[in-house]
Amino acid sequence: MARHMGRSWARALSARSGRRPRSRRREHPRTAGGSRRWIQRRAPRWPQGWRRPSWLNVRTLAGQVFILQLVIVLLLIGSSLVSLLLVSRHDTEQEARNRCLSVATAFANSPGIAPALRAPDPSAILQPRAEAVRKASMVDFVVVLNTKGIRLTHPNPARIGEHFIGTIGPSLKGRTITETVPGTLGPSVRAVTPVKDANGKVAGLVSAGITINKVNSLANREVPIVLAAAAASLALATGGTALVSGRLRRQTHGLEPVEMARMYEHHDAVLHVVREGVLILDGDGRLVLANDEAHRLLDLPPRPEGRAVTDLGLDPQMAALLASGRAASDEVLATGERLIAVNNRSTDRDGGPPGSVATLRDSTELRALTGRAEVAQKRLKLLYDAGVEIGTTLDVTRTAEELARVAVPRFADFVTVDLAEAILRGEDPAGVTAVSELRRTAVVGIRDDHPLYSLGKRFTFRASTPQARSLRSGRGTVEPDLGVSAGWQAQDPEHIAYGISSLVTSPLRARGVLLGVVNFWRTGQRDPFEEDDVSLAEELANHASVCIDNARRYTREHAMAETLQRSLLPQVLPEQNALDVAYRYLPAESGVGGDWFDVIPLPGARVALVVGDVVGHGLLAAATMGRLRTAVHNFSTLDLPPDEILTHLDDLITRIDHDEGIAGGGAVITGATCLYAIYDPVTRLCSMARAGHPPPALVGTDGSVEFLDLPAGTPLGLGGLPFETVEMSLPEFSHLVLYTDGLIEDRDREIDEGLHMLRAALSHPHRAPEETCSAVLEALLPDRQSDDIALIVARTRVLEPDRIAEWEVPSHPSEVSRLRAAVARQLADWGLEEVAYSTELILSELITNAIRYALGPVRVRLLRDRTLICEVSDFSSTSPHLRYAKATDEGGRGLFLVAQFTERWGTRYTAEGKVIWAEQALPSDDGPAADG
Repeated sequence: MARHMGRSWARALSARSGRRPRSRRREHPRTAGGSRRWIQRRAPRWPQGWRRPSWLNVRTLAGQVFILQLVIVLLLIGSSLVSLLLVSRHDTEQEARNRCLSVATAFANSPGIAPALRAPDPSAILQPRAEAVRKASMVDFVVVLNTKGIRLTHPNPARIGEHFIGTIGPSLKGRTITETVPGTLGPSVRAVTPVKDANGKVAGLVSAGITINKVNSLANREVPIVLAAAAASLALATGGTALVSGRLRRQTHGLEPVEMARMYEHHDAVLHVVREGVLILDGDGRLVLANDEAHRLLDLPPRPEGRAVTDLGLDPQMAALLASGRAASDEVLATGERLIAVNNRSTDRDGGPPGSVATLRDSTELRALTGRAEVAQKRLKLLYDAGVEIGTTLDVTRTAEELARVAVPRFADFVTVDLAEAILRGEDPAGVTAVSELRRTAVVGIRDDHPLYSLGKRFTFRASTPQARSLRSGRGTVEPDLGVSAGWQAQDPEHIAYGISSLVTSPLRARGVLLGVVNFWRTGQRDPFEEDDVSLAEELANHASVCIDNARRYTREHAMAETLQRSLLPQVLPEQNALDVAYRYLPAESGVGGDWFDVIPLPGARVALVVGDVVGHGLLAAATMGRLRTAVHNFSTLDLPPDEILTHLDDLITRIDHDEGIAGGGAVITGATCLYAIYDPVTRLCSMARAGHPPPALVGTDGSVEFLDLPAGTPLGLGGLPFETVEMSLPEFSHLVLYTDGLIEDRDREIDEGLHMLRAALSHPHRAPEETCSAVLEALLPDRQSDDIALIVARTRVLEPDRIAEWEVPSHPSEVSRLRAAVARQLADWGLEEVAYSTELILSELITNAIRYALGPVRVRLLRDRTLICEVSDFSSTSPHLRYAKATDEGGRGLFLVAQFTERWGTRYTAEGKVIWAEQALPSDDGPAADG
């Protein structure tokens, strides 16, 4: 404030008068007896010709500054000494630790130590070496211990053979430790390190120790330096105080404090009485002085003196005029809600200090005109902000909230938005009428305790209300005083009791169809709405209506695509015993994509896992995903290896692109990724192939996570390169994790970071698949999901050996009967006598065909899973076919009998030949055991 700037006024006055103001004390006549006696009493006894320095007088400002600097220097010296001692103590202890650790480690790793520990008399060998090392390294002791903690060496030979006093447990496990212990000569540090033999096994221990006081410290060398620095600081403080004292006297032109205080009080009183704002600026455009009226007119921040006038938050025109220093006479400028007449003059025209002085006067005659201009400017700003802030998302509810928030509190105290129920569901609106039921979609106000209808409430406006009139006419309606509006009081009289006094309502219309209504409310603390406000309300409603309709149409399309996609994905997982499977599928927030997954049971108790991702979003991607999933199911029935299935899918995508391109105008699917895996619980082998898809993760039973190194392949639809199948053995109860790129990739993180986060989330092997899915999504799900996410977690299981029976049958018809007897015994052991006859018949037919048409031995395998599986393999690639035999045919009826006695049968090809399999239902009482 102004009272801080008296010194500037003193400089200005002294400069204008051209002479130094004289001190009152100098005006006292020294010839008067009383004055002479006063001088004699007050004058100190200094040597003749000396003048007492002012900075040695504790009553002067310079003397007080000197005392303060002296105290600060002394405090710094004391703190430096304390810090030096603490640092020295820490360094000494650390040096002791390092010396003990280096001696113990060097001695433990020196040649011949481990063999000496195994010698008949290790002390005879190690005692001289330990003593030599101790004396050379200047430590207190070097002790060698066996694994039981018995000393083998010691500086005092009498203590050899005693137990070592100290911690050796971690060192017996291969770790090197140091510890600080109290000693007879003070605290000491010891280190214990293991001695390892050639096999890496701990053969003994070495301990070295030293008393901390024996380690030299740097404190003795640094204390003189600190004291010298302290003396130099005192000298600098003394000299600096003398210089400051002289400079203060020169700047105050010799004025005494009493004179300066009286001059300050006089000018300060004048500045506070004047009803015009006064600003004084120096030559650099910094504020020197501002009186109370200037603070009120310009709304200056607290303590603005010393700051640049451009940094005070003033109106740009006002700041530019004051900073320029140009002369101005009654120049009117708008500042906030005021119009201020400014007079500005330079202070250095008559030899004064550089700068300027400005006077400010409030002009009230133009306030009305300024008010209208500001109202128009605020409305334009509100419409501009509405265009930016409304419609940022394609969500109906959020768009309605944005409309309400942009108008509070600049246009209304409360805003409510009411929409038809069909709009919220994304359906085509049939058109809202005055009697339609609406739902309260958004409520925003200056306070939360309002009597308006709550969010989500359904209601109908009465025919006499302003909203009903607005819906009938399609135009905005204003009610300046709701207290006299009989129609509104019949709808909801609580608004009046709460203080809501006026209303502007406008219909929400888009493409000629009414969607709802928006209501703007004001309380009695603001001016009521007028007819001029209706046009602004309609402008806001028209812009919001288009955004709400766009969001409605997007909601409809998104719901359709999501419904289609979910209908194409698996609804329930098939029953099988090879894998414990859990899955998650999350569609993207901004549009449904083409991610899919599947679990397909295969013959021989095997299971296929599939996960894929079609490029693009929307209905086309979802439909293409459904076609690919259907194709995968069809190709899986052929029991092909993974690389061949991916080849067929690649051809399918290529044909789809070709057909869409020929049709013209249709979007072209640029590709898809896929990962196909087959797991066999009998052999624990898993064969996998991928086409441009992220690699699967394998979680071991020990918690290790490995991203399997599969050949990446090209995405489906690009063609040109073959796919490659990789086969590997999976441990029982390991977890195989398949996922799409939406899980690990996001706008805010790279794929490598996503893989690292996925590895951390999976490193818990004892979780169930369901728990693993939840943990992975909790760790990696982004705040705004921009892509679909498909996740499969499968825990491997193994078919027990007692459920498997295998035989090798020589290629001779006489062996069939022997095999039938063996099969009958095995079925009896399993308690499956009921299916023994049909099983023998099936195997007889299949083995006889194999012996007749194939070369080499025939292998037979029975699997007792959910069904009884019979497999006959040979080295022929010829597959049998079911046909109708004629009455005169001697053969051709065997496979027909097989088909009648089995639930299903088929052929799959292997690298050595083929396997013909058949499945039979188990007796009902054996069902639970089969699932176990």
